[in-house]
Amino acid sequence: MLKITEQQEQDSGSVALILEGRLAGCWVEELEVYCSAMALNRQRCSMIDLTGVTFIDADGKVLLSRLWRQGVPLRATGCLNRCVVAEITGMSLTDASDGIRDRAG
Repeated sequence: MLKITEQQEQDSGSVALILEGRLAGCWVEELEVYCSAMALNRQRCSMIDLTGVTFIDADGKVLLSRLWRQGVPLRATGCLNRCVVAEITGMSLTDASDGIRDRAG
């Protein structure tokens, strides 16, 4: 199961997505559809918070990588999620350990 919670950014009007649960199987498609709907509604995703995610499968990594390349920062804590963010962004594990990381360059 995957829970997606929107958190409105007051200054910019954009939305952060807070994920909880597993980003695997059909839940990857659920997040993809959710993000596509946001784009259609002209809502900007300011960040994806992976703090509450307990597992990310290969398809989940592919989706997160695509979103990151589109400019969506990823926030991660915990060994698993920091490793995934480090792999996606090309940052060292130490650099990925302190939270939000924006797209490179």
